Amino acid sequence: MFAEKNDMQMDDFKLGRPALVCRWRLFARSLPIENRHLRALGNRRVKDAPVSPQLVAWAKQHIEWTLYEGALRCPDGVLMVVVDDEGRAAMTVGPYEPLAVTTVSALAERALGAAREASRTGVAPETLWVVRDERLVWGGDPEWRPSGATSLVADLARTLGLPVSCEGDLVAAVMDGSTSYDEAFLVSDEHGVVPASNAPGPKSSRLGEGWCRLLESVRRPGRGGPGMRGV
Repeated sequence: MFAEKNDMQMDDFKLGRPALVCRWRLFARSLPIENRHLRALGNRRVKDAPVSPQLVAWAKQHIEWTLYEGALRCPDGVLMVVVDDEGRAAMTVGPYEPLAVTTVSALAERALGAAREASRTGVAPETLWVVRDERLVWGGDPEWRPSGATSLVADLARTLGLPVSCEGDLVAAVMDGSTSYDEAFLVSDEHGVVPASNAPGPKSSRLGEGWCRLLESVRRPGRGGPGMRGV
């Protein structure tokens, strides 16, 4: 059963305990990389069972309706898809709040929390990345499926000719200081590319600029269409 309004509670529908919460950044009342987000949703698990194709189809059908209603209040807000432990879902739009602290340690803490979520759902909504020896390394289990933002940044990196690899112990190594790196940044479905305030650099800056150009393109008539589904 799915909620067909962008409310968490209705007269005949009430979500139970949330088992999965996806937070996807909006821009100009559109959902950039919509197809990537939906693919990642379909790769997630709830209570050890894959998210059903029916739930993904419901989300796809209701995104535009929810944006029409909720994005009037928060055109650059956050679209949230909440799935409870019984597999019921609801969709709503809320305001976006940028990260107040973006030091390496703060970003690593967020990535650690996302890793705990990935251990249950198979997808981490936020990942920590570093630049080391002209290569990009992101922290996570190679068995995880990428989030929408992670898949996009990996593709952006390849267009820039930057090799990308994954290390399962990267976040822990960054937190305890046992690894070296030249730059660090967070990749987030909600916040995009966030360079660490105390470890910025040209490569994370270029990836962040690429992300911002993608978002800004939805403001231009005739560019990408609603949701930029083909990205």
